Amino acid sequence: MTSRKRLIAALTVFLFVFVLGAAGFKLLGGPEWTVLDAVYMTVITVATIGYGEVHDLSGHPAARVFAVVYIILCLGTIAFAVSSMTAFVVEGELRNLLGRRKMEKAVAKLTNHYIVCGSDETAQTVVQELRQTKKPFVIVDPSAERIEKIKAMGEINWVQGDPSEDAALQKAGIGRARGILCSLPTDEANLFVVVTAKSLNPAIRVVAKGIDVRSHDKMKKAGADSVISPTFIGGMRMVSEMVRPATTTFLDLMLRERDRILRFDEVTVPAGSPLAGKTIGEADLESRTGALLVARRRGGGKDFEFNPRKTAGIEAGDVLVFIAAPEMIAGLEKIAGGPENGPKARNPASA
Repeated sequence: MTSRKRLIAALTVFLFVFVLGAAGFKLLGGPEWTVLDAVYMTVITVATIGYGEVHDLSGHPAARVFAVVYIILCLGTIAFAVSSMTAFVVEGELRNLLGRRKMEKAVAKLTNHYIVCGSDETAQTVVQELRQTKKPFVIVDPSAERIEKIKAMGEINWVQGDPSEDAALQKAGIGRARGILCSLPTDEANLFVVVTAKSLNPAIRVVAKGIDVRSHDKMKKAGADSVISPTFIGGMRMVSEMVRPATTTFLDLMLRERDRILRFDEVTVPAGSPLAGKTIGEADLESRTGALLVARRRGGGKDFEFNPRKTAGIEAGDVLVFIAAPEMIAGLEKIAGGPENGPKARNPASA
């Protein structure tokens, strides 16, 4: 039994015992006993004050026997009620307080992490993917119950609060975060988070869920770098399953394989990187890490060069796209160097 249920049970038993005492003294005490007298006798008996009998019970042996049994019953009831209240405070409130402080310290140590706003099914998928790929992250949601539900997936970092408010995002370390993912129930709520996030950290990357396609432009104008439509993604997946089933099966196996996690991932070459000025062949990233280079995007450009040649040069600002496991990406980031691609703060949930 939880401390909350135990407290409710204790209060219910206490109320029953109190009513039983008042009824017993009124019925067994005699005609001279009023309801007020019976209630008063019940109170001083339950409280173990010992003021004495309201009326003499020497001529009412049944009432005296009832008083003896009732006193013993009250002692047990009080002990149960006090222990239940203590358990509720110690196991509940104190535990929550200590847990919250411990979590605040853990979140304060995160850098280059991701903030996930919301706890719906989309957010749960986001959390699962971040955990599998060993990315540091923190959940922000106003509901303690929803946080507890998503914590069933494993140990996670969390902040209880409204993600559209400055205080909640600041507790989540938005000034140190690499990106924020908005997955709240409505487009309006996601829009508020986008505006708040960009006002606190203009450089942060924001990806938001857009339920209504008409809201996408508004979110982008508010600062969202990308807006994802669940219905659009679902429709594209249905078509892929129909016209290119082998490809989708390959991607499914890559995403769902538990023994070895492979993903399409990217590494940005920072200024001053030891890779800058080398060719892809000279860098020899595939043999050094096991990652498969599939594309490159020139710094500041929008077009991708698929399967780049070994003689192609690497420059600062280039984005290299790989098929790789999380540990391979960590090795690539270490090789690339730079403040953005250095060792990341590790999420305890990913341990």
